[in-house]
Amino acid sequence: MSRPRPLPLDPIEEAHRQWVGHGWGDVADGMAAVTSLVRAQQIVMARVDEALKPTGLTFSRYELLMLLSFSKTGALPMAKASARLQVHPTSVTNTVDRLEAAKLVERVPHPTDRRATLIEITDAGRELVAQATEELNTKVFALPGLPPDRLHTLLQLLAEFRHAAGDFDTGDEQAHWSAT
Repeated sequence: MSRPRPLPLDPIEEAHRQWVGHGWGDVADGMAAVTSLVRAQQIVMARVDEALKPTGLTFSRYELLMLLSFSKTGALPMAKASARLQVHPTSVTNTVDRLEAAKLVERVPHPTDRRATLIEITDAGRELVAQATEELNTKVFALPGLPPDRLHTLLQLLAEFRHAAGDFDTGDEQAHWSAT
């Protein structure tokens, strides 16, 4: 995977300096945090896209195939897939359309609910998602860019951020990456 040449300065640090210089110092750290998260997401997605390129999958298609492969029967209702992936039902429909055209999933009637449709992974879908997982495990997940102790700290901070944003609620049960 090719890496771009690094810039001679941190543009987010420079933006922070400019924010402070323009009188927005009280929100400069927040701006830098948000901008850093967005940039980190761009860096990670470029690595993911590069690893998935040989499979022809996008990350959203990969996520849906993995979700189906993890389910007991290899099938889930569209609404449940949407909820678990935390995306709008229209996004799941579009993803399923593309995966179905590639014969990686198929829509099947729900056995007990005539109003619902199941998405079911095909054998070809299982094979491709296994190949894609191998690529991601080797080229992205094994080399996340931080040593294990720092990675754990990042996971704690991101879990805290996501929890505060209402992304999940474990109730009285302590979250896996809880700081305590």
